Amino acid sequence: MTIRNAEIKDFDSIMRVYACAREYMCKNGNSTQWGKTFPPELLIKEDIENGRNYVVEKDGIVHGVFAFILGRDPTYAHIENGAWLSDKPYGTIHRIASDGAVHGIFSAAIAFCKAHAASMHIAHLRIDTHENNMTMQHVIEKAGFKKCGIIYTNDGTPRIAYEFV
Repeated sequence: MTIRNAEIKDFDSIMRVYACAREYMCKNGNSTQWGKTFPPELLIKEDIENGRNYVVEKDGIVHGVFAFILGRDPTYAHIENGAWLSDKPYGTIHRIASDGAVHGIFSAAIAFCKAHAASMHIAHLRIDTHENNMTMQHVIEKAGFKKCGIIYTNDGTPRIAYEFV
């Protein structure tokens, strides 16, 4: 697998991956996290333009996508029912998704983010997920992230927040 910055030419492939992920979530008891339209096209295009969107490819086909953002995330400024493990600079992984055709997308993305953050002298990663997203909770915890508490997205919905130190 290879990971690279997404380009606008990848847009249709990215949308296909997100459609597959939404379908998977809906079939597995998590129909409310992304609904039928998240992430919106405008957000994906902004992520691409700002160099924070990445695709995971195998044999030249996009099978995964995620946003990786270095620096403070406003939705992580307030945490309830717990605390962050560190106040040091961190990178945040958002909107990670797979089309389900290739295994290991999450692990490859996490390894990439750890290496990219380390190259910027950042040792901490954060990620969050919906309480009904059992698959994501499992892979996040399997990757060594620790559950820290509850954060709220821009629309006010709660998410389980994790940190890797």
